[in-house]
Amino acid sequence: MASNRLSFRNITALAPMVRVGTLPMRLLALDYGADVVYCEELIDIKMAQCQRVVNEVLQTVDFVAPDDRVMFRTCERERGRVVFQMGTADPDRALTVAQLVQKDVAAVDVNMGCPKEYSTKGGMGAALLSNPDRIEAILKKLVSGLDIPVTCKIRILPSVEETISLVQRIERTGVSAIAVHGRFKDERPRHPVHCDYIQAVAQTVSIPVIANGGSSDPVKTNADIEEFRKATGASSVMLARAAMWNASVFAKQGPHPVEKVMEEYLKYAIRYDNNAFNTKYCLCQMLRDKVESPLGKKVQAAQTNAEISEAYGLQEFYQQIQDQLQTRRDALQSSSLPDRPVMEGDVTTMAVKFERREYPPQITPKMFLLEWSRREKLEQPLYEIVQRSQDRAFQATVTVADKKYRSSLWEKSKKFAEQAAAIVCLRVLGIPEGRIGEEDSGLVCKRKRERKLNGTTEEEETEGSKKRHVVDIKRRANGDDHEADAPPEQT
Repeated sequence: MASNRLSFRNITALAPMVRVGTLPMRLLALDYGADVVYCEELIDIKMAQCQRVVNEVLQTVDFVAPDDRVMFRTCERERGRVVFQMGTADPDRALTVAQLVQKDVAAVDVNMGCPKEYSTKGGMGAALLSNPDRIEAILKKLVSGLDIPVTCKIRILPSVEETISLVQRIERTGVSAIAVHGRFKDERPRHPVHCDYIQAVAQTVSIPVIANGGSSDPVKTNADIEEFRKATGASSVMLARAAMWNASVFAKQGPHPVEKVMEEYLKYAIRYDNNAFNTKYCLCQMLRDKVESPLGKKVQAAQTNAEISEAYGLQEFYQQIQDQLQTRRDALQSSSLPDRPVMEGDVTTMAVKFERREYPPQITPKMFLLEWSRREKLEQPLYEIVQRSQDRAFQATVTVADKKYRSSLWEKSKKFAEQAAAIVCLRVLGIPEGRIGEEDSGLVCKRKRERKLNGTTEEEETEGSKKRHVVDIKRRANGDDHEADAPPEQT
């Protein structure tokens, strides 16, 4: 075995946990002393549809589904120690997925122990325990087709003899290790773990055995990990719930206050743009019996990572990270995209950013575009917004005189995206946009400037509103060309 291959002997690992084992939790576990971290179980059918995307803004590698959801995100920090666990019942599909991710992970694991329906349907998870022929076919296919270690995770069978027979057959496939959850398929965490079964397996096979199922009883602290290892005779230990509740269980110097652990977790979630509902779930698991506390209620009510950050008093950290990511995004975009008009289908695009400091207070490109459209007796500019799920950035397309304009750069807010689209349109048409130092075009008169500076709501905020447009047409038809104040844009 090559020296750079991951070893499963004498390690402590973060177990695969659905909704928990995403990048922030994995990095947190590594910080506190875990040797190896497993991602949550990911289903082969979904992963097979993903594309590998290098995310230069977050500095991660993302596996992105057709609907733009990030199914698996990893980074250089964990590259040599992350195990990709998949749910599969098909040898060929398993190999397809494993080959897709093998350059970015240290090993591939097959879930053969999860008893829950989302895993067992289609013959995956614990359903595989009753189909040893399928187990053998999947593992042999993976071992022969990959350059990285292959492992699997099982639950124990009704008898020690049946369990030993299965693991011996698994060992012959050439896997590098086997994790054994010491409970039967129908047992749950409240049932005691069967250390004697794990011990029997460890005494039977020559490959490393990773003991699992000891969270809370017998493993409550880091000192208990070694006792669980001895009780099972296993080479290594894998922790799930104990690590979920407080990842510092991996720290040999003793547990850290859970409040500090939650804060460190949230910082990783912010840095790597973790899904907000996933972030909420993990924090609520750490809160445990305090989930109905004032803090817990704030977390449960939050809908975004920004709101969760506010609950923990991390607004300043959140904004710092957003600024860093935007700076990185701007640098990447400006270096790779042309600053001249380019046709993308029926849309004229340019690499344009809206810089607020380049315009007088209360004066914006959208105002100039709106006034020019009115002067030319055209319909109001119509803005369409899209959001990129990968990093939550926005892009707008504006339609003027049946032609479409868009900035090829993505903005941090809907309003900025609309302003950038307006700039593209104005520049392509050769129309003033209101920048500081630009000769007065008379498009936005002194009266309007004064109204804006006096706090009157900008009508441009609802340029895309169909209702507003109809009202304006009626006013013109009646000979009344005075403008009404419009409500602010809803974001």
